[in-house]
Amino acid sequence: MDSSEHICPVCGQPVETVVKRHKTLGVWVPVWVAGPCRNPACEAYVAEGAEPVQEPGKPAAKNS
Repeated sequence: MDSSEHICPVCGQPVETVVKRHKTLGVWVPVWVAGPCRNPACEAYVAEGAEPVQEPGKPAAKNS
């Protein structure tokens, strides 16, 4: 695991770390990745509470 802080690739500001997951051999494995940029002056800015961007080719998550 890397202990460095994640940064926005566009503006270079620090961003929060979020946990995503992927399935390996039938088990969900956590993956820590960079979260969305919260800098309003950045081109990659994502407003607080905005809907997450759906990755192409992946089904929408179910809330069950």
